[in-house]
Amino acid sequence: MATLGKPQRQHRILRIIEEQAISSQGQLVQLLEADGVVATQATVSRDLEELGAVKVRIPGGAMAYAIPEHARERSGSDDHLRRLLSDFVVEIAHSANIVVLRTPPGSAHVVGSALDRASLTDVLGTVAGDDTLLVVCQESVGGAAVAAHLAQLAGL
Repeated sequence: MATLGKPQRQHRILRIIEEQAISSQGQLVQLLEADGVVATQATVSRDLEELGAVKVRIPGGAMAYAIPEHARERSGSDDHLRRLLSDFVVEIAHSANIVVLRTPPGSAHVVGSALDRASLTDVLGTVAGDDTLLVVCQESVGGAAVAAHLAQLAGL
């Protein structure tokens, strides 16, 4: 067992959360321990807070940790955005320069944060509710083009 520095421990936490659904801090402590990393629940709690982790409802109704800020570390890669959109977006509609994305309850903010950090040139910003996300697009591009792009990324 090793006591890692905060950056290395947080990197492992990011990797674990990305690879599987983590529903509790205790579960994360156990998985870190199985990976040879010593960390208390209080330490993991602080790490999750610093990483910006949030609990979201995943398909099937369970709650699991997600880290929207992780998309920033992988900016330039459509793979993370594509995976997030395909996991959480269930419906896409548009009107004028607005795109409306529907997600499971409690997930809209995760998708909105990832879109904000993706720095898509045609997207001015997002507004997230519980299960609905408004994406405001460049007027010159329009919602139809952005909706088509996001639908393609989401596999819809």
